[in-house]
Amino acid sequence: MTFYISKIFWLVAQPLSLALLLLLAGLLAGLLKWNRVRTFASVAAALLLFVTLFTSTGSVLLQSLEDRFARATLPAGGPACIITLGGGFETEIIAARGGFEMTQAGDRFIETLRLAQQFPQARILISGGDGSLRGTYEGDAVVGTRFFETFGVPATRVVRDTESRDTFENAANTQDLLKENGLERCLLVTSAFHMPRSVGLFRKLGLEVLPWPTDYRTTGRASLALDLTQPSTNSQLMTTAAREWTGLLFYYLAGRTHAFFPQ
Repeated sequence: MTFYISKIFWLVAQPLSLALLLLLAGLLAGLLKWNRVRTFASVAAALLLFVTLFTSTGSVLLQSLEDRFARATLPAGGPACIITLGGGFETEIIAARGGFEMTQAGDRFIETLRLAQQFPQARILISGGDGSLRGTYEGDAVVGTRFFETFGVPATRVVRDTESRDTFENAANTQDLLKENGLERCLLVTSAFHMPRSVGLFRKLGLEVLPWPTDYRTTGRASLALDLTQPSTNSQLMTTAAREWTGLLFYYLAGRTHAFFPQ
């Protein structure tokens, strides 16, 4: 139930959805002649759209997440295992067209493949089921196994969590699989902006992981400024940052992490 509530909540709470709701509220207030409410809602919607589309706010918010964890020092001889969190494949498109179609987070699997080839003794744990509301597609654990096999990494090296649909389930299911397979102190590969929340969840469960961030979306040099050149990109960055900061707050308030902003 929590999974579906979070999906529906984010559908409404993301910046562009909020701006639309504020505009609709302003129109309704105008029809009811609630002039102050109409003015407030209209100004708030315009301000939210301006900040989202025409400033670097999203880049700055995302950058602070990406800078939180550097890549860990690899243990002597390389890692015994590599945990890769799902979200890297366009599973709906793959179901329709076949092949391997990646999302922006596809770097998670490309980097894992590189590590798997560099350290052939390392086991790979892919955590990712079907995170769609319909639940009718192959998850990243299934597609990812085929992807690795295509590039010479045998399925016998892969441990699959095919059930998890969000980051909390990623951590909980991974805990059980690590115990079953006698694996510990694994590299954790996920998007850099996603690393604070992921590490926080694993730590809460008593699992020590070595962060290995990838899929950076910012240069590391962003500062607050007007940016009129790329409104669609600014919107994507703002949406991703807002979602991740909201997730950090929710997990902390729900007692799923020890700290609001793990470090």
